[in-house]
Amino acid sequence: MQTLRLEFYSNISYFFSNKNKQKYKKQLISRNSVTSVSFESVVLMAEEKKKEKFDVESASLLVKELRGTFASGKTKSYEWRVSQLKSIVKMMEDNESQITDALSKDLSKPRFESFVAEISMTKTSSKLFLKELKHWMKPEKVKTQITTFPSSAEIVSEPLGVVLVISAWNYPILLSLDPVIGAIAAGNAVVLKPSEIAPASSALLAKLVEEYLDSSAIRVIEGSIPETSALLEQKWDKIFYTGNGRVGRVVMTAAAKHLTPVVLELGGKSPVVVDSNINLKVAVRRIVYGKWACNNGQACIAPDYIITTKAFAPALINALRCVLEEFYGKDPFKSDEISRIVNDNHFARLTKLLDEDYVSDKIVYGGQRDEASLKIAPTILLDVPENSLIMQEEIFGPLLPILTVDNIEESFDLIQSKSKPLAAYLFTTDKKLEKKFVSTISSGGMVVNDTVIHLTAHTLPFGGVGESGIGSYHGKFSFDAFSHKKAVMYRGFGGDASARYPPFTPKKQKLLIALLKGDIIGAILALIGWV
Repeated sequence: MQTLRLEFYSNISYFFSNKNKQKYKKQLISRNSVTSVSFESVVLMAEEKKKEKFDVESASLLVKELRGTFASGKTKSYEWRVSQLKSIVKMMEDNESQITDALSKDLSKPRFESFVAEISMTKTSSKLFLKELKHWMKPEKVKTQITTFPSSAEIVSEPLGVVLVISAWNYPILLSLDPVIGAIAAGNAVVLKPSEIAPASSALLAKLVEEYLDSSAIRVIEGSIPETSALLEQKWDKIFYTGNGRVGRVVMTAAAKHLTPVVLELGGKSPVVVDSNINLKVAVRRIVYGKWACNNGQACIAPDYIITTKAFAPALINALRCVLEEFYGKDPFKSDEISRIVNDNHFARLTKLLDEDYVSDKIVYGGQRDEASLKIAPTILLDVPENSLIMQEEIFGPLLPILTVDNIEESFDLIQSKSKPLAAYLFTTDKKLEKKFVSTISSGGMVVNDTVIHLTAHTLPFGGVGESGIGSYHGKFSFDAFSHKKAVMYRGFGGDASARYPPFTPKKQKLLIALLKGDIIGAILALIGWV
């Protein structure tokens, strides 16, 4: 019997994590000592365990558990918040190799890009909170008015409660953990739902979060539409979603049932306006970096299309061609510096954009594809039709159309004819054009003479406007996104003016009217009976 039991534990190990296997082993032994548990019955138990699904009931129990943790006050303490932030830093440092391996499996993301854009930025975010958190948690003193004299007032930042973070696949580590960092720092309990489109990163996040962070308050739920739907059925205190507008609408609809506030980090067609009076080499290097060095165009703030003048377009295209070959060689499929397309569906989507009538013949550079390796070369197109699919939807890939205008200022009307983008870029040395661009174009963020780097500035809010999103985060803005700003006023029992209460005699009315108008002299005169 003992031999049978040992054989069973060996054969059944694939059903359980080591942690769960030991738990079941202890249960069986304690329940039956060294006696009778049939092999078949326990295999059945294992199969049932494997078939368990995360459904609405499971989600409800999870939220109930986390609400209990939050109600205990555990997550509100400065010490708990700091301990979790330090654990995230340690998690990043201890598992660099595992993280880069997961990103390579999901996206063939270059190791250095993985370190810079995912590991390093996550650590930097955590360290910023560790440095500033005590200051950000302090109540903010504010002035009061004469109508409440004597009094004092402050704004207290308090955690919202139990929050849900649904992250994206293109930067599956950073876009999962960066919002979670803000939620933890603000004192919330958190559920993270990583994207199933990056399965290796999702599985790693689930493993590491359980290992490094407090599972009574911070949980990861893996899965796809059924699991996400089960989570969205619950009442949350905030939902933070990163992804596309179609799913964003689903999230917002679900949130509306419970009046749950949302942050939606979406995307859009981020334009690049290129004037002719520029340092062309520097400008093109920065455009290429923002488009192709950032996950091969699979980034929400990647340049989506360029607008320049007809006269300047040939020089710009030639410069783009030279820099692309400098960065990735004449055969970009052999380069180790460029990511692949995430999956078959997105490869087919991008192929459809390229193969559309009146678009396929507009390719002036690149266009090569390798379906087996899910790679599409950096591709430049010139003057594609405005009504083409490639100009109607966010590209989210290595394709870059260039549109031409007679006068660079015509680009403003073209941009404004579309939904407000997540980012807008301008390259110029003309200060008047720069000023007009900033004042005329509405976008989530904006950079003059560079691309994408505003993402790294924690002093700037990162978020969209209109179709490109709702709300913002990064740095203090992340702390605020997951906090309620509670207004608090303090008064003593002295200074209780009778003029505040009925009956409102003519003298009282004169005094109150003067106070409400801010007329101090009139109030004094009313008090002494001179008016």
